[in-house]
Amino acid sequence: MELSRRTLLASAAAAGAAATALGGTAHASASASGSRRPVKEPFGKLADGTRIYRWSLENGGTRLKVLSYGGIIQSLEIPDRHGRYVNVSLGYDTIEDYVAGTTFFGATIGRYGNRIANGRFTLDGTTYQLSVNDGANSLHGGAKGFNTRVWDVEDFTSGSDVGLKLHYTSVDGEMGYPGTLKVTVTYTLGANGDWRIDYEATTNKATVVNLTNHTYYNLAGEGSGGIYDHELTLAASRYTPTDAGLIPTGERAKVAGTPFDFRSAKPIGRDIRTAHPQLVTAKGFDHNWVLDKGITARPVHFATLRDPSSGRTLEIATDQPGVQFYSGNFLDGTLTGPSGRTYRQGDGLCLETQHFPDSPNRPAFPSTVLRPGETYRTTTVHSFGA
Repeated sequence: MELSRRTLLASAAAAGAAATALGGTAHASASASGSRRPVKEPFGKLADGTRIYRWSLENGGTRLKVLSYGGIIQSLEIPDRHGRYVNVSLGYDTIEDYVAGTTFFGATIGRYGNRIANGRFTLDGTTYQLSVNDGANSLHGGAKGFNTRVWDVEDFTSGSDVGLKLHYTSVDGEMGYPGTLKVTVTYTLGANGDWRIDYEATTNKATVVNLTNHTYYNLAGEGSGGIYDHELTLAASRYTPTDAGLIPTGERAKVAGTPFDFRSAKPIGRDIRTAHPQLVTAKGFDHNWVLDKGITARPVHFATLRDPSSGRTLEIATDQPGVQFYSGNFLDGTLTGPSGRTYRQGDGLCLETQHFPDSPNRPAFPSTVLRPGETYRTTTVHSFGA
């Protein structure tokens, strides 16, 4: 019989109290609501001497560790059906590995999540050439996107919530993008353990914006092996096929009768070796799904991920029109995580809520243009269970 979430949280809290009494890792004292003030600690230095910090947050049975470098989720711990915690996000132990890395583990992505063809787009009659870092294309904001920037971080508690506000100003022309963009990303842990991300941005010149988070999940635990037995459900009847450079062709193809149909729960590995041309090109799933709900005024549930072995579940809600499901196709065994184990193909997956890739060059796709006087706002909520 599976334990309820409430039972799990009570057990975990008792275990945590016992660990502290026995000399375990110290945490800030809990408030009456059960939330804990974020704890800040050093996490190394960049080559230029800039200090990087890590904040630890805990609330509602969810534990989160965030870096000032890249707004990176360095660790995400949730309990299984027996109340046992593991880190379910892929990452590194040192700042040096994050700086050298090319996988975007846990990072805040901007200015533009996903790919822009040939690193170029035209807006209001002016053509902008972006930083190219993925063959001929610009990926996740270019060679020095938001994932490489040091963010200003302030912690907060609000009622039963605990969280962080991360601030960064991207100057006009950075990575080729027009306009000075002021960005705030807020990570909040609620009393029920939900992890909410709120993005906000303003600009002084017309530009394009598409922010997202690039956490790699393995609900069995980081370094535990593959995710092909994880069961995924996506409320999406269409997806956007790509060319050889993984740029959308402009088509919104039906998923019915294809390996891309996740409208009912199925193991990720069931169809991943199918000789479908799109799977062959991407070496697995690395595509944008067009969510049936479209753009919404508030976050709406669209995805459920479940690990049968541990019972852990992840449900995601967003106001965005798309999600990039990436099945870890290019993890090649050369990277080592905090567990001391290497990451191989399919050892983690991403579900990046977003507007569609290459939208600045696709007028038929939902617009990603932000103009002066407007405020970019979007929210994604992650809910955990067992």
